[in-house]
Amino acid sequence: MRILTVQELTRHVKAIMDKDYLLTNVWVRGEISNFKVASSGHHYFTLKDDLSCLKVVMFRSRGRNISFRPQNGMSVIVRGYVSVFERDGIYQLYAEEMEPDGTGALHLAFEQLKERLEREGLFDSKYKKKLPLLPRRIGIVTSPTGAAVRDMVEIIRRRWSGLEIVLVPVLVQGEGAPLEVARGIQLLNQLGGVDLIIIGRGGGSLEELWAFNTEVVARSIFLSKIPIISAVGHETDVTISDFVADARAATPSAAAEMAVPDKREMNRYIQTIRARLIRAVKDVCREGRRRLSFCLASRIFTRPGDTIYTARQQMVDSLCRYLIQGVRGAVERESSRLAALAARLDTLSPLSTLARGYSICTTPDGRAVISDAGEVRVGGELIVRLHRGLLQCVVKEKKYEKQERV
Repeated sequence: MRILTVQELTRHVKAIMDKDYLLTNVWVRGEISNFKVASSGHHYFTLKDDLSCLKVVMFRSRGRNISFRPQNGMSVIVRGYVSVFERDGIYQLYAEEMEPDGTGALHLAFEQLKERLEREGLFDSKYKKKLPLLPRRIGIVTSPTGAAVRDMVEIIRRRWSGLEIVLVPVLVQGEGAPLEVARGIQLLNQLGGVDLIIIGRGGGSLEELWAFNTEVVARSIFLSKIPIISAVGHETDVTISDFVADARAATPSAAAEMAVPDKREMNRYIQTIRARLIRAVKDVCREGRRRLSFCLASRIFTRPGDTIYTARQQMVDSLCRYLIQGVRGAVERESSRLAALAARLDTLSPLSTLARGYSICTTPDGRAVISDAGEVRVGGELIVRLHRGLLQCVVKEKKYEKQERV
């Protein structure tokens, strides 16, 4: 009889389980309990149902791809392989993929991702890009076989023929769909010359639309340099891509109508603008002619000489005023000077001396002034000039007064 060690027995059981085809890739449904995330980033939890439980580990590299936040009590479906953890001697499920089980769980995952991306600002209107009025090249990221792409192409061609359409065929549901949609957006950004991108697909269940509720697609939309219209499902369907995109269309057909204007409507609009422009030009010309007629009828055009004569006369009148003012000023200055000289002259005048009681004696003919008694004889005549009047006198006697020396 062979006796095995614990390690040998554990390895034997592990080898048997590793060779079992069913256990190498198995899906397991259960309820999460004892969920925790280690400091290493690995996820550890237990899957249980009413009768049993199963240890599960999901390594960090796989845990990054989970589109929702696992919680205790949540029903999930886990894909992975079953093997034995030799140290503890227990078998456990090594999870590689995990999805919510049922529509209720999908809604929970949707709300969790929506809340997280909204906190990060991916839905903020300040990041929304304006759609071009008339794109020259439109990129469409969708399934090449669905009715949605046919409807969009047909509507775009009908509304504006000759516009270039670049189709990026991708999966729109299934395991690889999110990554393909994200790569399609990135490809159109790298291509160059694309003015607008439409992503979407026709209607379906929440599970079928789930590719547009994934984080990888949301971040690709947010990072796109080209404006994006999200057109997923029917009018009542709302996805994460609708919140991140620059514009949301209720259906793919509505997205095509939103992307390009109708050429007939545009022509009518151009004709309306043209008519308004013509009316505006006519109004400007009419107003210009009216102002020109008014100017031509004004005095400056009908009698231009009057303006010149008026200006000349105004200049002459101004010079005359300046001249008169100058003459008056000069006269006033000279009058003041003359008055001052007259006052000085009046002070030196002999008349002023006569007024103080003195007199002047002259010969009868008034030609010589007599200042000495010896110049006249007794009995001779002389004229005495007073302040007022003259005296004709006859000399009766001459006397000499002794002059005192000073």
